[in-house]
Amino acid sequence: MTVISRNRRTWLGLGAGLLVLVLGVVVWAGGTVRSEAGGGVDPLARFLLAVAVILVVSHVLGSVLRRVGQPRVVGEMLGGVMLGPSVLGSMWPEAMQWLFTADALGHLDKVGQLGLVVFMFLLGCELRLDRIDRPATVAATVAGGTGLPFAVGIGLACAFAGLLSPRGFTVPYALFLGLALSITALPVLARILLDLKLEETGVGVLTVSAAAIGDGVAWLVLTVILTATGQGTHASAAETAYLAAALVVVTFLCVRPALAVLVRKVRSKQLLTVVLLAGAITFSAVTQAINLHPVIGAFLFGAVVPRDSEPVRRVGHQLQGFTLIVLLPVFFAGVGLNTSVGLLGGDLVAWTVFGTLLVASVTAKFVGAGGAARLTGLPTRQAVWVGAAMNCRGVTELVIAAIGFQAGLINQLGFTMLVLLAVITTVLSNWALRWLSPDGVALDRSRAPMGSTGKDAR
Repeated sequence: MTVISRNRRTWLGLGAGLLVLVLGVVVWAGGTVRSEAGGGVDPLARFLLAVAVILVVSHVLGSVLRRVGQPRVVGEMLGGVMLGPSVLGSMWPEAMQWLFTADALGHLDKVGQLGLVVFMFLLGCELRLDRIDRPATVAATVAGGTGLPFAVGIGLACAFAGLLSPRGFTVPYALFLGLALSITALPVLARILLDLKLEETGVGVLTVSAAAIGDGVAWLVLTVILTATGQGTHASAAETAYLAAALVVVTFLCVRPALAVLVRKVRSKQLLTVVLLAGAITFSAVTQAINLHPVIGAFLFGAVVPRDSEPVRRVGHQLQGFTLIVLLPVFFAGVGLNTSVGLLGGDLVAWTVFGTLLVASVTAKFVGAGGAARLTGLPTRQAVWVGAAMNCRGVTELVIAAIGFQAGLINQLGFTMLVLLAVITTVLSNWALRWLSPDGVALDRSRAPMGSTGKDAR
């Protein structure tokens, strides 16, 4: 009873704080937009207030969704959408325009991009290929869970090019939509497995391994797509491809062993944090300079950081806290400000296209990943679980969608559909996984590799 009472007081306090903050913004905005003196508000104060509103809204919604069994990230993603034209812009457009001015949006975009760079560096650090237990099953799951939805996405891209692409049908656009429908969000999936106590079971290790490899393949494909667009003025597509290949070779042949030595020699956690963070940002700048997205460089650098070092794990934990609490919600807000559900409105065609994308992507992912796992000998229930788990798109889908929108591969309507797809599939995947394993380890009580007994699945 005491715990329940304490929880209620906590939630009442959070709700009251959010209400006061939002009302303060609305009153201030309402008074400002009605007066000509409104333009005199200090830009820094406006930017800081925007960040404060973003953090409060995203984390309160994240906590609310967490209490109903959904990952926090779902609430945080919805928080960004609520602050954009879909909710706040529809209910009080003056308040949204006052709070998110062009100047504030420029600063928020830079902060969000920094958060995205650090997040992708941490995601690269989680790419663990040394824990694969059944390589044939993992390979089949990756091939089925990526290949089938990729092919379905290309087919849908051909059918809906006039609605989703700003330039009509192009090969990069078709490849991009196929990629967007084949994504699995490794960070969100890993968190769900942890909640269900399945992170060290055979099916858990298999799914995370497949998601990690699938993410690695996805970023390679995205690199090829961005190279093929040839939009940059500093390098042609061929030059970008050569420079990207050279960067990968140098990274694995030179940077990787250098980092291994550095991690062993450096004793200061603070110095190691600076070195790793500066390295990720530098790699991001390099990939941006050769006409690729900066997150590709951050992911590449993270992939070669030694993972078995305790200092590296501590640094990762330290960076993860600030990134997830402060930087990533700002990125979500940027996504939400470009998401306009009103574009679908009462357009039956648009909603039909979105419904088709949703059903086709979920079905293709489920059949591709789950079917491939079953064909390699996985029990039916575990194969079904794998198919549901690989449908978790989450943050990674938002990142891919944002990159495609910035590169002009999809229009705002296509971007909005992918954002909604990310939220809905994450919710559905989480529900399905909890339904299939209601008591946590019930799915795999032995906590052993599939098809074997008695050994831990580490």
